[in-house]
Amino acid sequence: MNRLRKPLWAVIGAAVLLGAAVLAVRAADEDKATGAAAPRPALTVTTTQPQRLTLAQKISANGNIAAWQEAIIGTEANGLRLAEVRVNVGDVVRRGQVLATFAPDMMRADVAQMRAMVAEAEAALAEAAANAARARELATSGALSEQQINQFMTAERTARARLDAARAQANVQQLRLRQTQVLAPDNGVISSRSATVGAVLPAGQELFRMIRQGRLEWRAEVAAADLARIKPGQAARVTPVGGSALAGKVRMLAPTVDTATRNGLVYVDLPASGAARAGMFARGEFEVGASPALTLPQGAVLLRDGFHYVLVVGPDSKVLQTKVEVGRRVGDRVEITSGLAGEARVVASGGGFLADGDLVRVVDAAPSAATTARR
Repeated sequence: MNRLRKPLWAVIGAAVLLGAAVLAVRAADEDKATGAAAPRPALTVTTTQPQRLTLAQKISANGNIAAWQEAIIGTEANGLRLAEVRVNVGDVVRRGQVLATFAPDMMRADVAQMRAMVAEAEAALAEAAANAARARELATSGALSEQQINQFMTAERTARARLDAARAQANVQQLRLRQTQVLAPDNGVISSRSATVGAVLPAGQELFRMIRQGRLEWRAEVAAADLARIKPGQAARVTPVGGSALAGKVRMLAPTVDTATRNGLVYVDLPASGAARAGMFARGEFEVGASPALTLPQGAVLLRDGFHYVLVVGPDSKVLQTKVEVGRRVGDRVEITSGLAGEARVVASGGGFLADGDLVRVVDAAPSAATTARR
């Protein structure tokens, strides 16, 4: 009897062990199946949160660079031959500098003639004055009639008037002689030249154009709605096409607005620089203040289908594509004006490879080189 029971218990124990083994194998298979079905992260990313910074408020504008004032230099003498031209386009000149000369021979001859006429009038006046003096001495003696005395007096006044007229004509001829030299009316830069040696020119003919004092200005076209925010004395940053940025200052605002474009002109003084030229097109910005802003790195903002988006990482490590509105840009920071909460976690970079709802693996951002160096 005991011999029969002993193998029975051995069989039962073996069966139990076999069942446990089968269950273990099934559990392992189930674990493998579960692991194969678990979703895998699409990308490993770092996240960032919006930061509040104080950003400058700027108004952008376009416009042309022009001369502050342009002087037209022409001829004053009439019918004289241009003998010499001493300056050319681009030359820097000083007030009173001789720019060109006309042949002075004719004017010198006229001056000599008028000097002779003055000398003749002076002699006639001396004779008339002597006669008048004798007539006044004889007035009480009765040797001369009153009519004769008046004639001598009148002759003296007439001679004096003729002398004054001769001297005035001599001054005119002297002035015309000085006009044979064309002088610069102010300091500046010659911007245009039409003078040709040998030409006989009438009075008033243009010879040169000059940028007074070499000063240039940027004439910015600003929308009428923004004109009230711009004041004289404010700073402006002007960038000519193909040149480097220049620091300018608002001088004045035009009193009228163009009815066609609804833009007003803002005149900005520019520093003396070789980068700007009159007639160039330039872009610029006016600094009109500063205000706080919610910002993100530029790499965190995506442009898709003409709209701006950010990828917000949720608690389940899935990204949610969120539409935002952007504003100012300073360096690598972009202002977010709406659509994003201040505590949101946003994919810092690489968002272009992700779609809405993708699972991501978030890791800490690597320390910057500057932080590592300080450590």
